[in-house]
Amino acid sequence: MEASRGEAQGGVEYESVSDDYLKHRQLQQGAAGWILLAGLGVSYVISGDFAGWNFGLASGGFGGMLIATAIMGLMYLCMVLSLAELSSSLPTAGGGYSFARRTMGPWGGYLTGTAILLEYAIAPAAIAIFIGGYVESLVGINGWTVSLGSYLIFVGIHLWGVGEALKVMFVITLLAVVALLVFIVGMLPHFDHANLFDIPANPEAAGASRFLPQGYLGIWAALPFAMWLFLAVEGVPLAAEEAKDPGRDMPRGIIVAMLILLVFGLLVLVLAPGGAGAALMQDHGAPLVGALQAVYGADSRLAEFVNWVGLAGLVASFFSIIYAYSRQVFALSRAGYLPRRLSVTGRHKVPVLSLVVPAAIGFLLSLTGEGDLMLTMAVFGATISYAMMMLSHILLRLREPELARPYRTPGGVVTSGLALVLAVVAFISTFLANLEAALWSAGFYLLMIAYFALYSRHHLVAQAPEEEFAAIAAAEQELS
Repeated sequence: MEASRGEAQGGVEYESVSDDYLKHRQLQQGAAGWILLAGLGVSYVISGDFAGWNFGLASGGFGGMLIATAIMGLMYLCMVLSLAELSSSLPTAGGGYSFARRTMGPWGGYLTGTAILLEYAIAPAAIAIFIGGYVESLVGINGWTVSLGSYLIFVGIHLWGVGEALKVMFVITLLAVVALLVFIVGMLPHFDHANLFDIPANPEAAGASRFLPQGYLGIWAALPFAMWLFLAVEGVPLAAEEAKDPGRDMPRGIIVAMLILLVFGLLVLVLAPGGAGAALMQDHGAPLVGALQAVYGADSRLAEFVNWVGLAGLVASFFSIIYAYSRQVFALSRAGYLPRRLSVTGRHKVPVLSLVVPAAIGFLLSLTGEGDLMLTMAVFGATISYAMMMLSHILLRLREPELARPYRTPGGVVTSGLALVLAVVAFISTFLANLEAALWSAGFYLLMIAYFALYSRHHLVAQAPEEEFAAIAAAEQELS
């Protein structure tokens, strides 16, 4: 189906493109089975176990962080079960943007895709800062050289090809898992529950206690940091066009990844402060290394091992989220929501500019050195996209009950509805955790909305998969 310039649908206009437009915008199909997809899901998130989550101890103490993690773990589990259905039913590289485009039209798709892009463009900047902290503890080098080197090396590997990149990512993730297992075994003998509650209670906070040193509001303020233990697992559907069998592989991959992350997140949250003390962990740049040094000594070989190998955890997430943002930019660009040149793929079937342009932006952001600010900005975008994706699941169930669903979410719309409510709660928490970060994120988001409203909605590509799917669905609905 080809639409001419000026033909409007739902407040947007389509432009005709040449017959070979999509030929220059093809990804490598069949590159990933469910095991690689599960590895991708773990890889997206595993850096959250090594750094970032511990700032939640400063916001809510151990009790506040524990409750926040339970709430966010429930939200992510419900969301993953919902995304397993959506990604098996609508397997395109747009992920959440594609789901929202199908159910809420171009505006809904763009608002969701831009929120995801905000998350994925900023998260690597935060991780690059955390990588700098680990490298500094090893060799004393930090600053812009570490960030620049990280972006150059790992964007370069992605330019090599998706099959090769996913295999490298899988190996790096396995190393990170080894480091986590060594940490867990090393900390178990030193666990003392009294260490969890060594942050003094704030006498001015409502409901303050040893369990909740910052009171009830501390739970809310800790939500964005609890999310860091799971943030970006929702990126697995972005690999749908490169999966061998999306209907089977996508649900398996994302659900297995989530279960692994739940186990690791709980163990790290309990054992690091339980061995070294919550007060020490609450602002530590490399909390797992710091915890081991606290119990085994500053020159501990165990701490040095986890520092070196644990660096793989940060690298794994940095590496895989680069993949995620490139596929999100690719899908939005291919459909005309972003400049079309960003989606052109090279001879290795990878979108070159979709990899390079966000990397340049992320590198500049990493120069701020404000890892906790970057983290909260990423969470701001993530929570908007979560709410939109869960709304998409609900609407698709109601409007298209006959749609082929290789996997069906247990609990149906109740499951996605619970995730939707918790996503809204988490979104509000970003303003409580870091108002400056939330306002910066809101400003960027509004700029992107203005770009769509004033320009790109008049230049969409009808032949893009997401647009064709929407046109077919609309035609079928009219016929019925």
